[in-house]
Amino acid sequence: MNISSSVFYRSAADLESCPDESLPEIAFVGRSNVGKSSLVNLLTRNTGLARASATPGHTKTINMFTMNGTWRLVDLPGYGFAEVARKDSAQFSAAVSGYLEGRKNLLCIFALIDSSLPPQDIDLEFVEWLGSVSARFVLVFTKTDKSSPTTVKANIAAFEERISGTFEKLPSSFSCSATTRQGRDELLRFIGTVLPPEAKKKPVKQAPLRKTPW
Repeated sequence: MNISSSVFYRSAADLESCPDESLPEIAFVGRSNVGKSSLVNLLTRNTGLARASATPGHTKTINMFTMNGTWRLVDLPGYGFAEVARKDSAQFSAAVSGYLEGRKNLLCIFALIDSSLPPQDIDLEFVEWLGSVSARFVLVFTKTDKSSPTTVKANIAAFEERISGTFEKLPSSFSCSATTRQGRDELLRFIGTVLPPEAKKKPVKQAPLRKTPW
């Protein structure tokens, strides 16, 4: 799988304001400051495509990017920051859960987990919720360069152990680092197995529908 074209398409406040479902979509979601923007830029080799907000948890829109003119990469708002929890938790949660449960052309969810940290309750709860709604998802453990290999391995094992009682079979998992580029090829190969044949044809040249919001 190769991404030769990546452009910002549009932002949406909720499921109802999302564009048509003509293209398949793959969504990226995780706790604020998990390295989501860095991973999107790594996969697309477009360092200016996704930009992290100066204030973690500030971005609250569903941001869509068109890949090769044939499918969309969807960057969902990060969860877990106190400012969001206090001010807009109901609306914020409804936008994310509404999209994840109701988007018919959503093929797979990449649930990002910070591998430099031991299992966090908010991540465990989110992954268990994904299982409860029968969402198709994989785990992506980010920031593997931030801790020793031993610590990373232990944190991943601990996370999988914590969720093992929820799933008959553990979801597939990947490890990655935007700094060392670890995991990029594996993630792209997996995306290639998820996309339908028509989305892997020769890239279609497409200009962005709107300017990026940053």
